[in-house]
Amino acid sequence: MKVKRSIEEINEKIKTGKAVVLTAEEVIGVVKDKGLEQTAASVDVVTTGTFGPMCSSGVFLNLGHPRPRMKLGEAFLNSVPAYAGLAAVDLYLGATAIPPTDPANRNYPGDFIYGGGHVIEDLVAGKEIRLEASSYGTDCYPLKRIETRFRLSEINEATLYNPRNAYQNYNVAVNSGEKTIYTYMGILKPGMGNANYSSAGQLSPLFNDPLLKTIGIGTRIFLGGGIGYVAWHGTQHNPSAARDEKGIPKGPAATLALTGDLKQMKPRWLRGLSFLGYGATLQVGVGIPIPILNEEIMGCCAVSDEEIFAPVVDYQSAYPFRESGNLGLVSYADLKSGSVTVQGKKIPTASLSSYAGAREIAANLKEWIEAGRFTLSVPAAPLPSVDAGISLNALPQRDPEKQEDK
Repeated sequence: MKVKRSIEEINEKIKTGKAVVLTAEEVIGVVKDKGLEQTAASVDVVTTGTFGPMCSSGVFLNLGHPRPRMKLGEAFLNSVPAYAGLAAVDLYLGATAIPPTDPANRNYPGDFIYGGGHVIEDLVAGKEIRLEASSYGTDCYPLKRIETRFRLSEINEATLYNPRNAYQNYNVAVNSGEKTIYTYMGILKPGMGNANYSSAGQLSPLFNDPLLKTIGIGTRIFLGGGIGYVAWHGTQHNPSAARDEKGIPKGPAATLALTGDLKQMKPRWLRGLSFLGYGATLQVGVGIPIPILNEEIMGCCAVSDEEIFAPVVDYQSAYPFRESGNLGLVSYADLKSGSVTVQGKKIPTASLSSYAGAREIAANLKEWIEAGRFTLSVPAAPLPSVDAGISLNALPQRDPEKQEDK
C-alpha cells in the first residue's frame, strides 16, 4: 500500500498526541529492520539537526531612541563594528565582524578573537553590551555621540537573520603545502597532516531532503534554541551541483537563509567561536522537521553516512579552484571514523561541526513535536530546485573558478 499523507494531516496527529516522530539517526535502523514501506506507513515526522560554524550569520537590532534622538552613523558593540546604514537606530551585526585593531586583520595567528558571534552569544545570555556610536547630526537627529550599555531584554527587537546556513555538503579541507595555514576550516597542517570537515552528515537537514521537496519558504524550524523559519534560499545556493542517483550532492549545493526572534533563543545553541589566524564566527544550531508525505521522502530520510560523500580540497595549492583542487571523494562514515585515505596517505580527521550537538537538536525537536508544542508549516513557496522544475535562470550562474567560502 502506497503511503500518501499531507502536512495538515500530520499536524492533526501532533495536536492529538498521536504523531510518530523519529530522528534521522533513529530512522536508519528502523528502515533496515522493517523496510521502507512499513516505516513510511508508521512514521509521520523525521527530525534533523546540525550544529556547526556558520559564518554568514548575524542579527538585526533595533535599539530604541535616546534623548535627544540620534541617527547612528558608526557603531560598535563591545568594540565590534556593527553596520548602521539603515534607519536611525537599526543595526546589523555580522557574526564575523571583529574590532579594527584585532591581530587577525594583520594575518597573524594571534590569540582569542572576540567578534560578532561572541556579541550575539552574550546578548542571548543576557549580558550587558557596551554601545559606542557617533553621528554627523541632523535637525531631527541632533545627538552626535553616545556611550551606553544595554541588555537584550531592554531593546525593542532583535532578529537573527542568517543569509547562508545549513550548507548541503561541504569540503574536506587539507593542506599539501610546506607550512601550516590558518583558515575558516581551522588550522591545516602541512603535508596533508590533517583533514577538517564541517557537517553532521546523516543528521544534517538538507541531506534528508536533498531535492527540497518539503523544505521551502516559511518552513518552521528549530533555530538557535527557539523557533525560526526558512526565509529564502541562501546565498551561494547551488541546487544544480553534481549529485548521485539518489539526489545527494557530491559537494557544496543548496543553502538556506534563516530568521527568528533572538529573544527566544539560547546561548547553548548560538556560540561565538574564535579561529586562530582567521577571525570570529558563530556556531548555530539548526533543526528541521521532515514530514513523511510518501515513501520517496522516507527513503531520503534513511540516508546513512556510508552513502554521503564529500570532496577533499587542497586549501594550499588549489582552493578556491575546486575542479583542479579536488583530491577525490570520501564518505562521512570514513570521516567520522577518525581518518581517511587520500592519494594513498592516511590522514587524521576532525569535525568543526558537533555531531553530539546535532543529535541533541534533533532529539529536542522530536520532543517539541511529540508534546504538541511544535507543528509543521506548509511552505509558502518552494525553493529553487532542479527536481521541483523551478527555473534556475533567476539565480546567479555559478562560476567554479570563483571562491565559495563557508
